[in-house]
Order: sequence, then C-alpha cells, then structure tokens
Amino acid sequence: MDISSVPLLDVIRSLSFVGDLAMGQPTDHSPRAAWIAGQLARAVGADDATCRQATAVALLRWSGCTANAPEFAQLFGDDVSGRKALLAIQSSGSSFRSGTRRRGSAFHSLSSIHCEVSGDIAAQLGLDEATQFALRHLFESYDGSGAPDGLSGDRIPAAVFMASLAGDLEIFNRLYGLDQACKLIGQRADVLYPLSLAKPVIANASQWLAALEDDPTLSGPCSLDAAFSGRTTSLEILAHVIDLKLPWMTGYSLRVAQLARDAAHQLGLDAPRQQQVYRAALIHGMGRAAVPNMIWDTPGKLAESAWERVRLVPYWTGRAARQIGSLSGEAEVASYAYERTDGSGYYREARAEGIPIEGRILAAAAALAALCVARPWRDAFAQDAAGTLLMAEADAGRYDADVVRALLKTPRPDKARLPVAPVTGLLTQRERDVLRWISLGASNKVVAQKLSISPSTVRTHVESVFRKLECSTRAAATLKATQLGLL
Repeated sequence: MDISSVPLLDVIRSLSFVGDLAMGQPTDHSPRAAWIAGQLARAVGADDATCRQATAVALLRWSGCTANAPEFAQLFGDDVSGRKALLAIQSSGSSFRSGTRRRGSAFHSLSSIHCEVSGDIAAQLGLDEATQFALRHLFESYDGSGAPDGLSGDRIPAAVFMASLAGDLEIFNRLYGLDQACKLIGQRADVLYPLSLAKPVIANASQWLAALEDDPTLSGPCSLDAAFSGRTTSLEILAHVIDLKLPWMTGYSLRVAQLARDAAHQLGLDAPRQQQVYRAALIHGMGRAAVPNMIWDTPGKLAESAWERVRLVPYWTGRAARQIGSLSGEAEVASYAYERTDGSGYYREARAEGIPIEGRILAAAAALAALCVARPWRDAFAQDAAGTLLMAEADAGRYDADVVRALLKTPRPDKARLPVAPVTGLLTQRERDVLRWISLGASNKVVAQKLSISPSTVRTHVESVFRKLECSTRAAATLKATQLGLL
C-alpha cells in the first residue's frame, strides 16, 4: 500500500483545518458549515449527490487560501487578520467584494487564484466534476455580481449557494447572535444566494445550531463520516497546499518527509514507524497557516508578539489531531517538529526524554531542509555546509546526535526518491527552469536576470507553461507541477 494513501475524508478535514486557520476562523468552522450545508440540501429535497457536493464544497471552501496569501499580504499586510475582518463585514452583498472595493481589481484577481486552486485540489482528490466546477466558482453571486466569471442565477451550482449560506449562518451567529445572523441572511437573499434557499436556512437555523451544540465533536448525529466513506487519496496534496502559503517554501514539506523517512530507515525503525514519520513530516506545517506572511517574511529578529504567534504553529498542528481521524497520530508527532533536546524548542519546551524518537527525527529533518532553502533574508546553504551546521547544533545538545548522523547519511535532496512526472516531456527544460523560479515567487524580471534571457522570453515561456498545465495562475501552476513531479 502507498505509504501516503489515507482516507479521503481525513485529507479533506485537514485541508479545511488549514483553511480555517488561514481565514482566522475557529478550526471547527468549516466542518460545522459543511454539516449545515448538508442539512440544507436535504431540507430542500436534493438528491444524495447534491448533498455530498454541498458538504464537500463547504469543507473545501477555504482550501485555496494559501494560494493567494502572498497577494492578500500585499493588500492587507496581515493576510490572516485581513480575511477574518472581511468575513465579519455586515453587508447586504459579498463581504469579500465590499472589503476590496477600493483596491482596484483585487476582488477578481484574488478570487481567480483561490477558485482555480480550489478546483484543482478537488480534481487531485478525485472528486466529481460537479464539485470541481462548484469550487471553481465559489465567489459567484446569484445576481451576477460575483467572480471569477460573473455567473448568475441557475448557472451557479446549488452547492455554492448552500456552502455560502451555511458559512454565513455559522459565522454571523457566532459573532452577532442568531437574530442578527438571520437578518443578514435575509438581506443577502436574491443578491448572494436565492431566497428559496435562504428561507429554509432561516426557518431551521435554531434547530441546526442546537444540534451542533449537542454534538460539538461532530462524532455523533452531526458526523460527516458517511459522505466520503471507503475512499482514499494521497497525502502529498496536503503538503503542497500548505507550502503554497509561502512561495519560497515550494516543495519544502515533501523534502522534509523524504529526509525523515530515510533517517528513520537508517535508525532501524520498522516500516509502520517509518510511514508515520513520513506522513507527520508531510503535515508538520499545518499550523503555519495561522501566522501571517508578513511575519514569515520578516528579516532579522521578530518582535515578541510575532514570535508568540510563531511559537503556536506546532500547537495548532497538534490541535488538528483532534479532528482528522486516522491522521491523529501523525499530527501528534508533527507537533514536535520545533522541539529541541535541550528544552530550547517550542511550544512545549520539551527535553530529549520527553520527545519521541519520531519527533526527534522530524525536528532534525525540518532543520536540515530549512537550511538548504533560500529565505527572503538569506541564501540557501550548500548541502555540506548545512550538514556541518546541523551537526554543530547536535554537539551543542539541541538535536539528537544519532539522529543527525543518520540524517546526514541519507541521499542528497537532488538524488532523493522524487516523484516521477507521468509525462516527462510535458515541459521543456527551459520551461521547467522558468516554472521553478516563478513557483518561488520570482517576478518575470528577476527570472530573466537569473536565466540571462529577456523578460519577453520569460513571458512567452510562462504562457506556454500555463497552457500546457491548463492553468492561469502561478499558484495553480505550482500546485499542479509539484504534484506531477515537475518541480
């Protein structure tokens, strides 16, 4: 069995967890909204397929958040707080649209990135075409004022309206109480979504919210388990989505996973524990979504308030263990990614005896991979230099020395077992070079300088890459190319 193959619902739950963190929402927001969306579909007599689509769209509604985080950061500074504020706007139309009204074409450009990536995620998860189409049109409005395509009325899938209504009810009830939530939904009827769907939400809101309060873990009557039972998917997609938040981290989580797996093998861990280390490494960055890009991109020492947010990254990853089913053990291991054997790590400040061997492996692998990746404030270290630095840290007591020695015996990143592109000739070598640089966030001008070609030539290659990968944004191209093994 593929060591990265896991139940489909657990990957979708994990994506919803990351999305809720990125949107500044409680981490049970999307699962609660998904249950409400499913109830709405049943209340209006929808068939089982539509019920599943409404549930899936509500769970994956924010899955494209990491993709446009760099653009959101440019507009709002704090991309997490900016999104949280948008969702709280009490408007009769789209909060997203009204919150970006004075920022030119931001609504359409940000929507396009988000929707394209959300649809691609659904495709890679193996969800049906109707669900993919709905996720590609998340910000459409019933009156035609939405994005990305300005669809209106019945041209918009019912699942989009159901997910939007469920999300509005969950957020507005939490922020402003049930009466105001119902009032706002009534104001948005026939603007964002049809009145025929808004009415049953208002009529059943009290009953549905009470049911959720009686089943806070969504493990009883409000369980979502039946919607995707028996299906599996690859866990790598989650790692790639996590890494999209910061362009300079493209492919980082997969590199950490490969290093950790090979070190676990060197240390003699059995196959199930190697598998757990690999999976934990793939998801160890889940909590990163809660920290705004402006903090991650800050050169030099962080302010104490910013540092406190960074310290909570592994805490949030550990919290995910409570709601992602079969991956709970991996999430627990992943929460040790930044602990140090001398107690100087975070968030627990655990010492060697309190850190499981899987956690010590992951911590060292993450550190080595990070040293080999360029950051906005420093260049990447060469492999040998990175190994020397990490060994010095181990000698000083901050990492397990045996783990580091095993880690340094693993294949170099350029020789590690990378996924093989199904169609190796899909892109030319020059197109792959250009794609690699734009995936890391480089502008066309910078790519031209790096490759000693003209900006117009870069633009031609970018257009060709987008055409061949059937995408229109950098984020979507990065996600698809990473999944195909082209990066």
